[in-house]
Amino acid sequence: MPLLSLLIWLPIIGGVAVLLAGDQRAGLARWLSLAVSLATLFMSFSLFTGFDRSTSAMQFEEMRPWIEIFSIHYHLGVDGFAVPLILLTTFFGPLVVIAGWEVIQKKVHQYMAAFLIMEGLMVGVFSALDGLLFYVFFEAMLIPMFLVIGMWGGPNRVYATIKFFLYTFLGSVFMLVGLIYLFIQSGTWEILQWHDFPLSMEVQRWLFLGFLAAFAVKIPMWPVHTWLPDAHVEAPTGGSVILAAIMLKIGGYGFIRFSLPITPDASAALDWLLIGLSLIAVVYIGFVALAQQDMKKLIAYSSISHMGFVTLGLFIAFAIFRNSDSGQGAALGVEGAMVQMISHGFISGALFLCVGVLYDRVHSREIKDYGGVVNTMPWFAFFAVLFLLANSGMPGTSGFVGEFMVILASFKASFWFAFCAGLTLILGAAYSLWLVKRVIFGDIANSNVRELNDINAREALVLGVLAVAVLLIGLWPSPLVDLMHSSVAHLLEHIVKSKVA
Repeated sequence: MPLLSLLIWLPIIGGVAVLLAGDQRAGLARWLSLAVSLATLFMSFSLFTGFDRSTSAMQFEEMRPWIEIFSIHYHLGVDGFAVPLILLTTFFGPLVVIAGWEVIQKKVHQYMAAFLIMEGLMVGVFSALDGLLFYVFFEAMLIPMFLVIGMWGGPNRVYATIKFFLYTFLGSVFMLVGLIYLFIQSGTWEILQWHDFPLSMEVQRWLFLGFLAAFAVKIPMWPVHTWLPDAHVEAPTGGSVILAAIMLKIGGYGFIRFSLPITPDASAALDWLLIGLSLIAVVYIGFVALAQQDMKKLIAYSSISHMGFVTLGLFIAFAIFRNSDSGQGAALGVEGAMVQMISHGFISGALFLCVGVLYDRVHSREIKDYGGVVNTMPWFAFFAVLFLLANSGMPGTSGFVGEFMVILASFKASFWFAFCAGLTLILGAAYSLWLVKRVIFGDIANSNVRELNDINAREALVLGVLAVAVLLIGLWPSPLVDLMHSSVAHLLEHIVKSKVA
């Protein structure tokens, strides 16, 4: 089986096998899930080692007929944008399994199977080159997450799951209408052919708004962000990790694969809207994060703020080109957006795992119930402080690299864009370090904290691997940037060329 199909179907078939293990054999379900997720991770390394960085062409392509009467194909392929996101997806597969090893005691086989199937579907999203195939994967991945939150979530899980599903599903209906229109006009479902298909300005505007409805909800952008804090608060730790680390990135990837190359003229005309919404997310949501008393909600709002850098980095490219820039600033912005997506995946996933460690011991996410955790959990405190410093954009961590690249690129578009974006360094430090002060240091506020045990070997393994990733990208980002450089240059060629018919 070709590599991309293997990366999609191995975890899905593995998930079905775990389901068949049954609830009576929880140990088998755990070990089988770990084996499948590790196998998928190791096979995904071939994407990195075998990827030709000198070309922007799709690689590892597969194409087979699917629904021939409608010219629909099972068409897969990856470029410099897809490979890092697939690696991020497979990286978190084993970590989520290990994180839930002892915590999940009910319906273990269903829990593990949901994450394996979700992993395969998300890899499918990042590798699909047929429009309808993309949509099928895009929608199907909602089902396992819906079940994870609904079955293993908190007291208000039903409300959170319905809100999550309605927001994400209804937004993508508009995208489906746009995809069907493109098929009717072009006679093909091939995404790469849509990139070169001429469209009038009016059509581009409507298509752009349809794509915006789908992808803005996924990121999520202000003001369609309200489902995310509720979903995070009610989701189990593993659900929050995958939601923050992977699912939010699908929105940014959608802008790169659909909005920018298919509707470049409309993207240029409406860039002010996306830039404005991005800066509102960066600044306003940063202040909202400061006011939170629930650790999960604070990190959730922090995610919205940091993901604002992704859309900012993508859409300031148009403002930079209008200023007669050579294109280097635009490339810096797009590459910064991609680095920010990968970095945010590691940092946000690690922070939700840290909250999960505390919740498993104290059964509270309220900040007021903690204080002085460093006295009883020094190793946990070390990792938590590292990830919170990375979240605030400390140099030497991955949290600094992407944001710094986007801020530098913003200067080429407008000083005020850069100024507003730069405020996140202050706000991020404010809510991150205030959380450190109230939870990690200070006086012990709860008698339960005095009895806490430090992280065990399983938890140390998960947090240690993520710490290495955060520091590695922070100190040596060039392998990641080199991976996407040719694809970024190709994307910029598309967006500067008008497609108005």
